[in-house]
Amino acid sequence: MQMPALTLQDYRRLAQERMERPVWDFFEGGAGEEHTLAANERAFDRVRLRPTVLRPAAGPDTTCKILGRTWAAPIGVAPMAFHTLAHPDGELATVRAAAARGLPVTVSTFAGRACEELAAAAAGAPLWLQLYCFRDRSVTRRLIERAERAGAEALVLTVDAPRLGRRLRDVRNDFRLPPHIVPANLDGGGFSSPAAHARAELDPSLDWSAVPWLRSVTSLPVLVKGVLTAPDALRAVEAGVDGIIVSNHGGRQLDGVPATLEALPEIAAAVRGACPVLIDGGIRRGRDVLACLALGADAALVGRPVLHGLAAGGEDGVGGVLDILLEELQDAMTLTGTRSLADILPDLVRTGEPW
Repeated sequence: MQMPALTLQDYRRLAQERMERPVWDFFEGGAGEEHTLAANERAFDRVRLRPTVLRPAAGPDTTCKILGRTWAAPIGVAPMAFHTLAHPDGELATVRAAAARGLPVTVSTFAGRACEELAAAAAGAPLWLQLYCFRDRSVTRRLIERAERAGAEALVLTVDAPRLGRRLRDVRNDFRLPPHIVPANLDGGGFSSPAAHARAELDPSLDWSAVPWLRSVTSLPVLVKGVLTAPDALRAVEAGVDGIIVSNHGGRQLDGVPATLEALPEIAAAVRGACPVLIDGGIRRGRDVLACLALGADAALVGRPVLHGLAAGGEDGVGGVLDILLEELQDAMTLTGTRSLADILPDLVRTGEPW
């Protein structure tokens, strides 16, 4: 009899058993020698929590408000392409599981399910659209308009991908998408090699003028994803963004950049509350979410573990991953004497040597 999955690592093992090797490498791999990929998780291994005792915190309040919308917890699903590689239901299962728990999903430009069915499945929970800017801006504009009509509530512009990073696992595998796996919200073809398509279609000249251009074609809030330094965070604020996501693309773009948790404090200090600051990369436990909040984030986005849950058990698997994170966050808050998110201050954490 198979033991139940009790941690996100359990779901990772289950997913690896079910995925073919090239697909596993596509999801799990990083750029270059994968130093940054590993650093994202190792950064959390250096965190030490500092509890406050004899401070009742039973049933801590995990709700938060981001861009005017209440989330059940400061946890969302990060954008990832082609969930349909992990399970036939793809993003549809992911959105249903997250919405049932009052949590948001950011849908990738390269989602395998249509915006309209995902918006219907969200059942009122926040749904954001992640954007790449294409050389042909009309392609980007049509995608925005389609998502906006469907009910998307914000746009997340990925700013760290003028080209895709060199992902050696995919190069070695000569990775190709199966013929039935295509981006459901884009027209045209040539998608079988994600790396080749990106080289041909993504705009390498993207600069800060993209933010006012997005403002000219939509009324939706605009966040930028891929910021790793305080100067870029200040440029984003000056450009008028509605939010910043501290991200190194899950270690998949430039190897050797900092772990996102390492970059977070200087960015949060520079922004000083001018807009929400979110983070992704390496979050594998509820206490990791608590550490992100203590170091200045308003919420954390979870990536690969969601795909692990999806591969392991479809909608139920995604739900299992999110339930573990929610329960672990509540445990960590209770046991540190943290009654609400407002109680989470920088002195809650210290950093030391990895466990």
